[in-house]
Amino acid sequence: MSRTGKIISWIVGIFLLLIVVVVIVIATFDWNRLKPTINQKVSTELNRPFAIRGDLGVAWERNRDEPGWRSWVPWPHVHAEDILLGNPPEIPDVTMVQLQRVDATLAPLALIGKEIYIPWIKLKQPDARLIQTADKKNNWTFNLASSENADASQPPSAWTFRLDNILFDQGKIAYRDAINKADVQVTVDPLGKPVPYVQVAGSKEDKSRQGASDFVFGWKASGTYNNEKLTGDGKIGGMLSLRSKTNPFPLEADVRNGTTRVQVGGTLQDPLNLGGLDIRLRFSGDTLANLYGLTGILLPDTPPYETDGHLIARFQQKGGPVFRYEDFNGHIGDSDIHGSMTYTQGKPRPKLEGSLESKQLRMADLGPLIGVNSGKGSEKTERAKAKRGDASSQPSDRVLPHDKFDTKSWDVMDADVKFSGKRIEHSNSLPLSDLYTHLVLKNGDLLLDPLRFGVAGGSLNSTIHMEGDRTPMRARADLHARKLKLKQLLPDVQAMQSSMGEMNGDASLSGTGNSVADILATSNGDLKMLMNDGVISRSLMEIVGLNVGNYVVGKLFGDDQVRINCAAADLNVTNGLARTRLFVFDTENAVINISGTTNFANERMDLSIDPESKGIRIITLRSPLYVKGTFKNPDPGVKAAPLIARGAAAVALGAVVAPAAALLALISPSDNEQNQCTNVLSQMKSKK
Repeated sequence: MSRTGKIISWIVGIFLLLIVVVVIVIATFDWNRLKPTINQKVSTELNRPFAIRGDLGVAWERNRDEPGWRSWVPWPHVHAEDILLGNPPEIPDVTMVQLQRVDATLAPLALIGKEIYIPWIKLKQPDARLIQTADKKNNWTFNLASSENADASQPPSAWTFRLDNILFDQGKIAYRDAINKADVQVTVDPLGKPVPYVQVAGSKEDKSRQGASDFVFGWKASGTYNNEKLTGDGKIGGMLSLRSKTNPFPLEADVRNGTTRVQVGGTLQDPLNLGGLDIRLRFSGDTLANLYGLTGILLPDTPPYETDGHLIARFQQKGGPVFRYEDFNGHIGDSDIHGSMTYTQGKPRPKLEGSLESKQLRMADLGPLIGVNSGKGSEKTERAKAKRGDASSQPSDRVLPHDKFDTKSWDVMDADVKFSGKRIEHSNSLPLSDLYTHLVLKNGDLLLDPLRFGVAGGSLNSTIHMEGDRTPMRARADLHARKLKLKQLLPDVQAMQSSMGEMNGDASLSGTGNSVADILATSNGDLKMLMNDGVISRSLMEIVGLNVGNYVVGKLFGDDQVRINCAAADLNVTNGLARTRLFVFDTENAVINISGTTNFANERMDLSIDPESKGIRIITLRSPLYVKGTFKNPDPGVKAAPLIARGAAAVALGAVVAPAAALLALISPSDNEQNQCTNVLSQMKSKK
């Protein structure tokens, strides 16, 4: 052998000897001597206590799964027992994670490429406790010492880290959150044998969920969330599927929180990078309002509900994560509901957009959307309202609603939602048909434009604007009623069933305040109404519940039914005080003029009713009447004054030329020939 060959042989021999020595030293070295150093270094780096309190050791084993000569290279297998990771100082509990034993294997050849590659880690009975305090401090956010002392000018490390799989026999996770009032315990167990995704979810799946990985773990949860009992169970995939960018990560869950139940089945795309979510979502409960604690989405307090649809989420969007709940079907109370909604977690507020449709809608179920109590909430919900101070604040001596609008929650979320109801079920006293509204909520400012539905064969088209971002709130309502059929509007009045009369009207009111009563008490605007070809009687007043009307009609007409040729009203409202520009009834027996004021602020009225008989046979029509007092306790009576002179009412009507002209605009040109109000108003308009 040449001199060069001998030198190379010696170098190779020494190198192999060093490897053997290193392996022997590593294999025979008492690694427990390094525990104090390791514990101190890790504790300093994590800024929290860390300790390996049991045995620490390293063993060398061949990995026979490696191809070719690589299978002969020994791999170090590390084990450590009784490991404890503590909490930062601001968290009162001592322990965050406790492990009975950890086993891991390290790929030595990967170190040549500056990669720390751990094919697997086995955990024995891991126990984790996640905590968030009332001041929003938690123990799952790590402030690493290396990050605090890092120099921004230094280049990033050339070393990389890779972990393929995590295995464990049984894991426990405890979650306590003072903000969300949560105390939940979760147990995770291996299924023993992987379960194919299609076996659980079924074979009919969307393309985006095809190729999903198998279920590997099962879990169960119990405890409380938002001060309500919580239970749940489900299945998830393994660590290998978590790392996959091509095979969706499977998940299944069935969770109950109080009266709310949420069922989930689907997949998560590219989980480590939060690629997206594609699941079938079913949820149900006593009221949609309870979902705010679970989802952060502000919804009204409704009757019991249930819905089933397809949820698609995209987390890495420029404007924030986007959740789309599409093609869902369900019901709220006895009303069905269908549609698609999109929720964007953007700044400065999240936003809810979409369209909803109901084929059969009950007004009792719609009530919560427009501020009316449905009466179907659970006893627990009603008790919670009373505890929060949300119980009715209606004074006993007032009629107008004093319940406050909950505007403080309007700025939690923006919304742009369209809703249509094809068939509306309501009491026979107010027959309704198609409903359509477009709701826009932005920064606490609520707009319903339009709010439109059919009423009694006609239509009511309105715009409601409520500026909830102001204190007190400013509100405006514009309403336009057209062609409301009297026989449909009053189906219980037999005499009205032969009437061909209609009602038309306009109203425009604006005011400030946080209740209907406050808004009307400060309101300004106008109200106009026309009714033709109707009937009036004491029995009609009794049916509609107008005791004062019952008295007035009885004094004017006795018990007889009297045909109304035209009823016209034009009122002006200033600072909550309504004054009559024109308020007249033209009947077959008399012309009746009503004048005076109605005060919405103190709910008092002062009205004069002056009839002019069209004949001498109705003696009572020659006596003027009054209605005073409050809305709650009106005081009607006969004026203690001389009998009105014949023709006095006609003289009074001579001062209503402008109101009469304005009211003529409520009559469609096509109705001129058959609408009795055309002749009456034209005569008033021509008065000099």
